[in-house]
Amino acid sequence: MPEVTVVVPTHDRSSLLHTTLRSLLAQRDVDLEVIVVDDGSTDSTSSVVVGFHDGRLRTVHNAEAQGVSHARNRGIAEATGEWVSFCDDDDVWAPDKLAQQLTSARRLGRDWAYCGVVNIDENLRPVSAPPVLSPDKVVAGLPRYNAVAGGGSNVVARRRLLARAGPFDPALRNTEDWEMWLRLSRLGPPAAAERRLVGYRLHAANASLDVGEILDGVRRIEQVHHTRVDRGRIHRWLAESCLRTGQRGQALRHWAVAAGRGELMGVAADLRELLARRLFPRSRPTLQRSEMSDWADEAREWLDVLIEPDAGPVAR
Repeated sequence: MPEVTVVVPTHDRSSLLHTTLRSLLAQRDVDLEVIVVDDGSTDSTSSVVVGFHDGRLRTVHNAEAQGVSHARNRGIAEATGEWVSFCDDDDVWAPDKLAQQLTSARRLGRDWAYCGVVNIDENLRPVSAPPVLSPDKVVAGLPRYNAVAGGGSNVVARRRLLARAGPFDPALRNTEDWEMWLRLSRLGPPAAAERRLVGYRLHAANASLDVGEILDGVRRIEQVHHTRVDRGRIHRWLAESCLRTGQRGQALRHWAVAAGRGELMGVAADLRELLARRLFPRSRPTLQRSEMSDWADEAREWLDVLIEPDAGPVAR
């Protein structure tokens, strides 16, 4: 029986999926299985998975696309590991990501864990890194905003805890991971692996930016969990997302809303960063070596291995 089941929902992203799977199959010191939930793909996704010739990797297929929540829920239903983790089809992991998280969780007697994240560009180069919050700050922040960086590619949880929490909410899109982490936090605090072990890829096709749908999801979280979301933070995130899709005017409008909702200092910091990067690029450029900090140098050590062209699975 595997120790961890990794669930990878995917839809028509075979060109990105290959690198993601290489990073998952390279996990050290953990027995795992990887379940790719092919959510109605029409590209070469099946060929990519078969091409690895790895018995730890298998695919389940949805004849038609049903959405990321359905895909993750199906992966959980197929899982046989004691722990379940999730990785989106465009993100990558450091080779000791799972081992570090499990060590932290077991040391503290916790049933779920997260780690630090580095934002990377389309070429797997480090761009920025959100702060790694303490477990107490994550639990305190989740009712107001998604305090777990990295979207759906970060958390690992015991399968029995996920059963208690219930499935991902299929009515949510772009906020479904946040709502799940909020439910997990109500069942017990997480553990943290403080190193930045997830590469969260920033690109124009991250997820379709339906602002109305996202704000509907925010309202649903408020209603279900009887909380008040920090909408200033939400609009700063929407501004960043708009920039990645080239919607500069929309980005400015979201920043204006964020500033009016108490995020004036945060918006000012965002704009200073953009000005330093020559104002509103379609995608944020890679850091120059002179701008590198310790987190970027550490991330490069494992990201550079994944950049190798035409490489197969990374050696474990």
